[in-house]
Amino acid sequence: MLWIKALHIIAVITWMAALFYLPRLFVYHTMSEDEISRERFKIMERKLLRGIANPSMIAVFIFGVWMSWLGWAYYSTQGWYWCKLVLVALLTGYHHACIAYFKQLRDDRCTKSHVFFRVFNELPVFLLIGIVILVVVKPF
Repeated sequence: MLWIKALHIIAVITWMAALFYLPRLFVYHTMSEDEISRERFKIMERKLLRGIANPSMIAVFIFGVWMSWLGWAYYSTQGWYWCKLVLVALLTGYHHACIAYFKQLRDDRCTKSHVFFRVFNELPVFLLIGIVILVVVKPF
C-alpha cells in the first residue's frame, strides 16, 4: 500500500505542476503578437498536456482507485474521503477545461484574454488546498 501511495503522490504532484503551468502558458500565448511565438506556445502547450498532464491524471486515477479498492472498508465510511472525491472531480473538470482552451488556442479561435487566463490559473490552487486539508487533517 505504501508504494501505491507514494506513486499516487508523485502523480498528484506532476499533475498539479502541469495544471499550474498550462494556463500560465495560455497567458503568454494570448499576449504573443507574432506568429513564431504563437506557434512556439502551441508546441509547448501540446507537449505539456500530452506528455505530462494527461498521463499524470491517468496515473492519479489508477493509483487512487487502487488504494481505494484496497482500503474500501475504511474509505467508504469516511466523510472527508467523499468530499475529496468531489474536489478531485472538480479538478478533473478543470483539466478538461484546459483541454478545451488548448484546442481553441491551437486552432486560433480562442476569444479569452490574458487577464481571463491569469484568473483561471489560480483556480486549481483552491482545490489543491481543500484536497490536502481533507486528506491530512481528516476533519470529519
